[in-house]
Amino acid sequence: MNVSGAILLHLHPLFAHMSTQPLVSILSVNFNQTQMTIELIESLKKVTYPNIEIVIVDNGSERDNPDPIGQKFPYIKFLKTGKNLGFAGGNNFGLKHCTGEYIFFINNDVLVEPGFLEPLVDHFKTHPKCGMASPRIVYHKPEGLLQYAGTTPINPYTVRNKGIGYREPDTGQYRDVRPTAYIHGAAMMVPRKVIDEVGEMYEDYFLYYEEVDWNERIRKAGYEIWYVGTSQIIHRESVSVGGMSPLKVYYLNRNRLLFARRNFNGTKLLSAWVFYTLVSLPVNSLRFIAKGEFKLLEALWKAYVWNVTHSPKVRPLEVVKL
Repeated sequence: MNVSGAILLHLHPLFAHMSTQPLVSILSVNFNQTQMTIELIESLKKVTYPNIEIVIVDNGSERDNPDPIGQKFPYIKFLKTGKNLGFAGGNNFGLKHCTGEYIFFINNDVLVEPGFLEPLVDHFKTHPKCGMASPRIVYHKPEGLLQYAGTTPINPYTVRNKGIGYREPDTGQYRDVRPTAYIHGAAMMVPRKVIDEVGEMYEDYFLYYEEVDWNERIRKAGYEIWYVGTSQIIHRESVSVGGMSPLKVYYLNRNRLLFARRNFNGTKLLSAWVFYTLVSLPVNSLRFIAKGEFKLLEALWKAYVWNVTHSPKVRPLEVVKL
């Protein structure tokens, strides 16, 4: 689909019914990164798939005026939450405005290849039990370096897993299609029927692990998780959150335990608690003390205390100031 074709589809929704392909809603969340999001949409204008809608949610941007997004692209659905709802909350907000048979969740720091959607849609058509799928993800810089080609299962002790192909040169070795343990939150497609059955993302994570938790719920509902290496997107990671900040330390550690508490039971859950309490917590504490990074130390312990004092089943939206 060329640019003019895309504009016609969005300005005149009736034209979408002329396509024999199912409608794909492309959903992205913006937070203080107007130019980054504009560049994503510019790359989406070049897609060859003939039936899409673009839904952009501004998640309460304060430092960067998001209005140019809607002004520059009047044919997209541009929404504002009015406050920062987190990754899951922002996407759940946008979902209510998506009308596609498939929803493609994409980070705003991504650039797409023109033909990236066709392999994903074709896969879902031929695999009705597929509940989620992610494409091959390569880093923007350095060029040709892989970020994601599937993952291993999560270790019940460390509550971590490994990315297949992570930081390997992309020489074509992972351009296959296969089941995998987990999708990648930067780019994931989910059929609307699966969302209607399983429900939306759990919002209490706020940042990190929400898509992994969703992955588990969709798998437990009887669906399969797939890696579609015949589709590629380019990820400009580290733009969204940055390096090791108190915010990142807090949510990564808090949500690692929260994920275990929501998805493990019995010896698996006990193992996760013991390993984190006796290994991860003291090792990371000593590391932060040795480097004089006391704000990171405070964030680490706040994450642990939160899990001791909060139920994993409640859904309060908590925005922590760190």
